[in-house]
Amino acid sequence: MGHGAWGIGHGAWLLIRGSNSTSPAPLLPCSPAHPAHPAHPAPPAPLLPCSPTPCSLLPSMANSSESAYTKQPSLVDENLDLTVTRDGNLRLDQGFTWLTYIFAAFTVGVLFWMSWIVFHQAQPAINKFGLGFLWSQQWDTGKLVFGALPYIYGTLVSSAIAILVAIPIGLSVALVTSENFLPPSVRTIIAFIVELIAAIPSVVIGLWGIFVFIPFLVPLEKLLFDIFHWIPLFNTQDPSGFNMLTAGFILAIMILPTMAAISRDVLLAIPKELRTGSMALGSTRWETIFRVILPAGFSGIVGGAMLALGRALGETMAVTMVVGNSAQVSASLLDPAYTIPSILANEFAEAQDPLHIGALTYLGLILFALTLAVNIAALTIVQFISRKNK
Repeated sequence: MGHGAWGIGHGAWLLIRGSNSTSPAPLLPCSPAHPAHPAHPAPPAPLLPCSPTPCSLLPSMANSSESAYTKQPSLVDENLDLTVTRDGNLRLDQGFTWLTYIFAAFTVGVLFWMSWIVFHQAQPAINKFGLGFLWSQQWDTGKLVFGALPYIYGTLVSSAIAILVAIPIGLSVALVTSENFLPPSVRTIIAFIVELIAAIPSVVIGLWGIFVFIPFLVPLEKLLFDIFHWIPLFNTQDPSGFNMLTAGFILAIMILPTMAAISRDVLLAIPKELRTGSMALGSTRWETIFRVILPAGFSGIVGGAMLALGRALGETMAVTMVVGNSAQVSASLLDPAYTIPSILANEFAEAQDPLHIGALTYLGLILFALTLAVNIAALTIVQFISRKNK
């Protein structure tokens, strides 16, 4: 045992000394490697060669090894561009790139071309009424006096009702079909049925609204008047069912698939590690949903809501069949109303006078501007939220 320890110590000393052979260090006595047993005293172990000088060189040796490691040439070229291809593929790649540029420019060009055509056709009304057309309430085709305020009001209010109803229902459907509350087969059936609503023609939904939904809704509207008649929103006595509230509910049904499908895809794209990590820290399922899952997918949900709102602004036939088609600005949701798509569908085919056609086209230009503003607002909100989360 003693000779083995001496051999190990001597080898270590020779290794250290070899690294610094220029200045040999004196040997100092060291303690035995193993204590002797009192019953069987071991022979005296030879002294292990130790020296403070080689040990003091260990930090410098470590530093020299680190510097040598860091000075090794990198195997990865930092200037390497993985997008560079061979000459034959390079031409194909450049051609495809220019093709995408052309299609993108074509799309933007079509947008500006449509805007210019609508603006040009609306010139007679723009020149005659100017910006006063936006807040005028008169619409008399016989006297050729036109105003857009009742139609703008009806479009915005009915769309607002629809999005306020569709957001909570759509999020509920998205949560039920993305979380494991139900078996996978049931979740798939629910998601399919909700998305199937988007395939139903708007005329069919309008007919369903007339023959099924309005008879069901009229008693509820009368109950709203009996209880809340002191509130301006429900102060219409004996509502007929063809009003702003009915149009808002029909629009909510029509935009529900868009809201639910996009929200479901956003929630399914959230990493599972967020769910498991939150629940591993002690959060309940609903705490995880409201404090982790929904905030993580908030930007995508907002984008889906804005897309659904854009569709609600432009919906025509179903709203025309149930809104009542009365050009008035009323605070009561139980009064008939009118929307921009509805009057365009009702009067554009019969318009003869250039000023009447210009007024209708002016309304179309306003609707186009509203839809574009909604899309720009959605993009701005999504980018702001994404930048804030970073």
